[in-house]
Amino acid sequence: MNCGQQYPVDQIIYNCATCGGLLDVQHDMDYLRKSVSRQLFDQRLGTLEAPYNSGVWRYKELIYPDVPDDCIVSRPEGNTNLYRTPRLAEWAGVAQLYLKHEGENPTGSFKDRGMTGGLTQARLLGVRRVACASTGNTSASLAAYAAWAGIEGIVFFQNQQIALGKLAQAIAYGATGIQINADFDRNLELVREVADNLGVYVLNSVNPFRLEGQKSIMIETIQQLRWQVPDWIVVPGGNLGNSSAFGKALHELKALGLIDRLPRLAIIQAEGASPLYQSYQRGLDHLDPMHAETIATAIKIGNPVNYAKAVRALHWTDGVVEAVTDQEIMDAKALIDRQGIGCEPASACSLVGVQKLVRMGIIKPTDTVVGVLTGHVLKDADAVINYHSNALDHIHANYPNQLHQSEANVEALRAILESREAILQ
Repeated sequence: MNCGQQYPVDQIIYNCATCGGLLDVQHDMDYLRKSVSRQLFDQRLGTLEAPYNSGVWRYKELIYPDVPDDCIVSRPEGNTNLYRTPRLAEWAGVAQLYLKHEGENPTGSFKDRGMTGGLTQARLLGVRRVACASTGNTSASLAAYAAWAGIEGIVFFQNQQIALGKLAQAIAYGATGIQINADFDRNLELVREVADNLGVYVLNSVNPFRLEGQKSIMIETIQQLRWQVPDWIVVPGGNLGNSSAFGKALHELKALGLIDRLPRLAIIQAEGASPLYQSYQRGLDHLDPMHAETIATAIKIGNPVNYAKAVRALHWTDGVVEAVTDQEIMDAKALIDRQGIGCEPASACSLVGVQKLVRMGIIKPTDTVVGVLTGHVLKDADAVINYHSNALDHIHANYPNQLHQSEANVEALRAILESREAILQ
């Protein structure tokens, strides 16, 4: 994306050999203008026929138009709900707030949308082993899709602060899991070294075919809004794959005439893992990696590989970046959970980010906002229980739902329920 050097799609390469920059999948936009339309994608809604029953491959022409249908590795994924949330909108201070829940994908996170693209490319290349470094969600997705495709999956974890729900998924799906005494950023370096030395195909978001799949989150969201563009898209930022994919999707949709304007993009990071935010405060001059610490393990990344693409997305959409505390994240998560929707901690950055940007006067109270929830509530069940038990270090449960203990008699139960009823009133 920096120097314009081109490579064939069947070459295994992750960075440009000329300038070292990130690689982009480029589409023939002139051809697509003649072949895609809102009507085409609307006609495919609700079909039972593969591959268009997938919320990724419904938009095949915009994802990977030339791939044979029988080579696509799909669960299927996507088709996630877009929830209108008036009570959360009131809390955040906006007229309309929708939450796009990517936790409803097969393995419980948005990563499935990217993994169907990545594993499809792996199958086309004929590779037999795929690998990733992971804070949890990528590992679960890679393990599931690799198993479905009959390809060996390999996952590098850090040896602490991995949510058990995510670790359990990778083990259950049969991936080779290796815990390493290093953080995510070092593990990603190791994956790249292993790939170069042992012939393993990398499926972290440095892989451009993964980001093509993740574009479908944005395309599907706008289709669910009847092709009406919201004022804002708000998304958590970790390795910045979603942010990058969203910018590319919106840019392409506008170029193809499928939308008439671009929404603004807001990327929300945890304060303890906020290298993009720090760069934004300096005018997006450069990235200074940092040691990441946050309860939101899915975005606990201090050296995001997709920094350059995220900056491009911010420029395209006149976007902003904000940072929020772990306290704010967990309180916002409790409110989302209380709606019966539920999410993992990182997802709650979207909601509290909206509220913070409204208070700063950046998002207007009359704006229509879409927040992205990236993962399922059960991805980090320990965080849920510990929050509501007030057992998290340096975090106070402002919206607790405590577990009650009772003797086995009606009188004891009545006392609990009557006290609970008084609180709810």
